[in-house]
Amino acid sequence: MFTPRARRVKVLATLGPASASLDLIRALVVAGTDAFRINMSHGTPDARASLIANIRALEAEIGRPLTVLADLQGPKLRVGVFAAGRVEVAAGATFVFDLDPAPGDATRVCLPHRELFAALAADARLLVDDGKVVLRCTHVAPDRITATVVTGGTLSNHKGVNVPDVVVPLPSLTAKDRTDLGFALDHGADWIALSFVQRPEDVAEARALIGGKASLLAKIEKPAALDRLPEILELADAVMVARGDLGVELPPEQVPPAQKRIVAMARALGKPVVVATQMLESMIQSPTPTRAEVSDVATAIYDGADAVMLSAESAAGAWPVEAVAMMDAIARTTEADPQYWGRVHFTETATAHTTADAMSAAAAAITRTIGATAMACFTLSGSTARRAARERGAVPILCLTPVRATARRLGLVWGVHAIVTRDVAGFEEMVAKAKRMALRAGIATNGDLVVLIAGVPFATPGTTNVVHVVRMTGKELDRREQPRPADRIA
Repeated sequence: MFTPRARRVKVLATLGPASASLDLIRALVVAGTDAFRINMSHGTPDARASLIANIRALEAEIGRPLTVLADLQGPKLRVGVFAAGRVEVAAGATFVFDLDPAPGDATRVCLPHRELFAALAADARLLVDDGKVVLRCTHVAPDRITATVVTGGTLSNHKGVNVPDVVVPLPSLTAKDRTDLGFALDHGADWIALSFVQRPEDVAEARALIGGKASLLAKIEKPAALDRLPEILELADAVMVARGDLGVELPPEQVPPAQKRIVAMARALGKPVVVATQMLESMIQSPTPTRAEVSDVATAIYDGADAVMLSAESAAGAWPVEAVAMMDAIARTTEADPQYWGRVHFTETATAHTTADAMSAAAAAITRTIGATAMACFTLSGSTARRAARERGAVPILCLTPVRATARRLGLVWGVHAIVTRDVAGFEEMVAKAKRMALRAGIATNGDLVVLIAGVPFATPGTTNVVHVVRMTGKELDRREQPRPADRIA
């Protein structure tokens, strides 16, 4: 039986060349990783399959559910090529984007995305190479965009283009994404991260294609998504504050309030929220982070984010294990701060008008009132555990489920410690099993109180309607439960 982490926030680490082997993945888990991101923009299908196989092999070895998130690339807008490979453009100069595939020069280049010519209008900005070069449209024709250079610099072959001032008439899923999505689902990914989300319809399309085989996380990285955030959150299972592209398309000073808004709204709706990008960026090359980076990670934890993410730090950096260990240490120290609970409850999470939400809120209140040491819930879909996590209680949440996929998906949910076990057939069996598992997991001991949440009738999703308090007697471990093959994580 594995024991819970000494923290509530989860750590999501990206795998890559620096962390592809089974030994390194094992070291990342020991250091504190709860979930793994596989960037579908990079690597071959065989390499991605090997990563997932290594994660599942380690999962079976250690008996801890491990979460796999497949991050789809999304559309990439890029300029064409230049005859000289690169050119310099100066502020105030006129520059043209057109549909002519001929190599460009210091006055023009091909922009092979006809959709942009219909979407852009005068005064709209074009940001090239992550905003290093900024241009503003002065005239737009069906095959020609004339722009003035606002911030000069170097333009080179195939650099990315961002257009923050318009909704780009492109779907979130490209042909490559659809292929990658099928691959991810076939290989048992638990979460699918959807890039280039601009509107709720993008989320609805992806959800239909996933068909319930995985949970869906919407990456908020475009200003258009912020404008329709409540609708996107309603359709997604979780969201990510993708500060990389969001920081390109928004002025830098607007990213922190956007992050606060996304986290607060996701928490209010009970949807997991991940804060990502450049959290410990300096640890790509350095064994220690900057103090500003440590403060940035702590801020996300104080705000109550469900998970914090490492990108290149763990995928391609020189110190992947150290980066995870640092993230873990920051989380544990932040959550140990006496002011943490006041700050994490600064965001109001009003109870929804459902029996299940009312039961979860009542269980959290009872836990505080009686001084219980843990909450335990039985769930098939994971909804009971997510509702319990939404309350951000000060005790561990033990989630017991017979569904392996549910346990894995909960790896992105704040404070939840998931265990795969056989289902229960009656109330007394539920109580006895919860007490045994709480003792074995080390979250309760003799004399402690544990608050149980469940639904009756059992094995029926969406019926959370029971809150029950039990006192641990120490006798529960006398009954050893022999796992059946179906209970083992594979």
